[in-house]
Amino acid sequence: MNLFLAAALVLTGGTVVGPRSDIPDAVIVIRDGRIDSVGTQKLMAIPKDARVIDVAGMYIVPGLNDVFAGLNSQSQANAYLYMGVTSIVGSDEPRGRRGALLRTAKPSPRIHPLEVVARPEDVDQAARKGAEVILLYYPLRGDQIRLAVTRARQLQLATIGELGATLYAEAIDARVDAFVHSSRYALDLAPATMHDAVTENPFGPARTTFYEFLAKLNPDDPAVDRWAKRLASGRTALIPTLSLYYLDLPNHENPWKEPIAAILDPKDVHLPADRETGNAQKAPGVPAGLAENVIRIEQRYARAGARYLAGSGTSAFGTLPGISLHNELRMLTELGLTPRQAIAAATSNVGDAFRWPTVGRIAKGYDADLVVVDADPTVDIRNLKKIRLVIQNGEIVDRAALLKR
Repeated sequence: MNLFLAAALVLTGGTVVGPRSDIPDAVIVIRDGRIDSVGTQKLMAIPKDARVIDVAGMYIVPGLNDVFAGLNSQSQANAYLYMGVTSIVGSDEPRGRRGALLRTAKPSPRIHPLEVVARPEDVDQAARKGAEVILLYYPLRGDQIRLAVTRARQLQLATIGELGATLYAEAIDARVDAFVHSSRYALDLAPATMHDAVTENPFGPARTTFYEFLAKLNPDDPAVDRWAKRLASGRTALIPTLSLYYLDLPNHENPWKEPIAAILDPKDVHLPADRETGNAQKAPGVPAGLAENVIRIEQRYARAGARYLAGSGTSAFGTLPGISLHNELRMLTELGLTPRQAIAAATSNVGDAFRWPTVGRIAKGYDADLVVVDADPTVDIRNLKKIRLVIQNGEIVDRAALLKR
């Protein structure tokens, strides 16, 4: 017997929600920040040294992952954890919409740093800076994408594509792990001259012209159907960041009404929604109807069988940490994903797509990042917000303390 084992934390009686099926009346044993064992109460012995928490009647999901997000203040770190987001892929944009990535917040979700790569040689530089994920960017050509992906895999880096000079179809063949932004990976639907113009100036007038094209594109166009099948044919996952459009949709809820939003500073948010009404600020270069049509087009991808990861894009265009990931999950179900599939987009799919062997499942050897909720999230994805308990790295998070600025 190992006398130096840390005392165990044990959850008993709840239902473990998995990517395909559940374990009712479960026991989860946690030691040293990892899940030691999982099973039913009939088959599991509870260690004598354990701290036992009865969660009978509740549901347990892995900690949520936001795979495209920023974090620029302690309050934002608190908000992620309060909403059950125990891990983010963090974007560092000191002069951009999401601000400088704050890596020293405490408490904080786990941060998997993201670095932009615009040349193949940038991959090694990104690794030296501590990146775990690289964003393959507009200037990279097809041959360069293949070189970058090969080197990234050697260095155990995940890859996300936001592309221009390379067709997204080529990037699927190059085995890029994921694409980000529904409005961007639709670029292969654009005429060649428009595609080239966006490549030359991804954030200028050419982008507005492309968005106008996208806002008017018929989702039932055969070209959309063909592109949907192509997206679903490979192993590249999609990160649509639909929550960037949430505030533009009719009947959206006011994100500032969430309890944790009280500690957030609008100054830390790009184009924050009005605190009283929840209405969005007008974003320059974004035509009317873009949000609704992008979602209709994305529905065709979902119907074709595309794989999804959940990323909120926080804190661009009024998105808020933690809160907007829940909006993203709800919007994924509105595409046609089941609640269980949407949960997988923020949990098991992340570990699978990025080859992170301890992320996204409640199973032996996985990170002890868990969220306990009061109602079944596989029946209604909104039940994921009915949080009773958040556990990160095997430790219970003091959610009441997080509400303090």
